[in-house]
Amino acid sequence: MGPRGNGPIGSVRGGTADPARPPPDAGCTMATMPAALLPAVTSVLAFVFAVALVDQWRDRRRGYQAVWAVGMVLYGVASGCEALAAAAGWQPSIYRTWYAFGVATPAWLGLGTAYLLGRTRFGYTYAALVLVAGLIAFAARNRYAEAGLVPVALLFAGVVVALAVGVETYFQDERWPAIGALAVVVATIANGLAVWSAGLPATLPLAASGLPSTDVLPAAPRLLALFLNLPGALALVLGAIFSTYVFMPKRRVLAYSLDPTQPGDHFLFNLAISPVAILVNFVASLPGAIRALVSGRINSRAPATLLIALGAFVPTITDSLVLVGSTEWFQLGKFVGLVLLFAGFLVSIDVFHEYRVPFTSIRLGGPRREREVTAAEVAAPPRPSVQAADRT
Repeated sequence: MGPRGNGPIGSVRGGTADPARPPPDAGCTMATMPAALLPAVTSVLAFVFAVALVDQWRDRRRGYQAVWAVGMVLYGVASGCEALAAAAGWQPSIYRTWYAFGVATPAWLGLGTAYLLGRTRFGYTYAALVLVAGLIAFAARNRYAEAGLVPVALLFAGVVVALAVGVETYFQDERWPAIGALAVVVATIANGLAVWSAGLPATLPLAASGLPSTDVLPAAPRLLALFLNLPGALALVLGAIFSTYVFMPKRRVLAYSLDPTQPGDHFLFNLAISPVAILVNFVASLPGAIRALVSGRINSRAPATLLIALGAFVPTITDSLVLVGSTEWFQLGKFVGLVLLFAGFLVSIDVFHEYRVPFTSIRLGGPRREREVTAAEVAAPPRPSVQAADRT
């Protein structure tokens, strides 16, 4: 969902036109407006969704509502930059804004998922993702000879944040997402400063997607983009899958426990096998979960988080298609991804406990509550409680 570079295809030779701008007499004609329309609609929708999330946060003060609202604002600004560039050409200021906001978008959306799952053991996954991002940034130091100490700093940050989040998760401290938030805020600011202080050519070479190639940027913002994008995007997807698993009726085919009171060697063994155990149990639980979904007995977080996972996955696929020369789905993928993300937010009773016109008392229906299982449904696979989910 963030800016990606896959090699420039535009260049300036002799008297040919600037590839980053339309012809001087073209303006915002019918030829340019269709290209600007879809990112413009995406931008407007993202801002509308951000307003709705802020309104829900004012009422319930849930951290994930506020963080996701920030993510939607970033999404809206980045998409708005793409719309402006499609209509008037890629200017350095538009590119800087697009890159700084677009890179940070997955990080903030993934951080919102971390806050949503703050009472679970998802902190171990988040810690691992941050650590892997730091290791990859450090491993890329040979590719970016001018990076200086940036790879070392990112490795150090990854190790420190991962250890802190892991320890807090082990001791069942629900405040571990705040550590991730500190890292995301610092990295977002550092990335913005690095982008705006970087020298850019007057003519921005375009990649296959029609977006400027990231090759014009120095090492620091590109490494910071990796540190922000990878944990954020994967936390959004894996967190959605994990949340679905937590709140769906389960069959525990492969047992495991992350109880911190067990002996240390047992804990480390269970921690190592937990990804495999969750995957096996998830697949084994799907038939019962589908029956519960059809009958309306499933916790709203399960379908909500599946939609969120799809919302993160679709833009990743359409971005990847650009690498093989298929660019027609690029903007549509971002639009569809945004719609799926917000559909997931709307389905979740935790995020939207009631539907209303933002910042008004006009309610579209009454308060929403999770449906309780009746006595007649006892024989069916039970719906997991929030308390049980907190111990997963």
